[in-house]
Amino acid sequence: MSDPESRSDTERQDLEQRVHVDLPRITVDQMTTSQDVTPPPDPTGGRDVDTEFVIRHA
Repeated sequence: MSDPESRSDTERQDLEQRVHVDLPRITVDQMTTSQDVTPPPDPTGGRDVDTEFVIRHA
């Protein structure tokens, strides 16, 4: 009988050769994407709503 460790090692190597897929290497720079965007309009229209609230209810 064959040694279970050597048999499993042989099976593992055989599996590695059968399922190996040669994928191209990519860099970190290629993993990120960027897109130019415009900032959304100011929802308060530039007003200081906290100060207006304090003045109105003072």
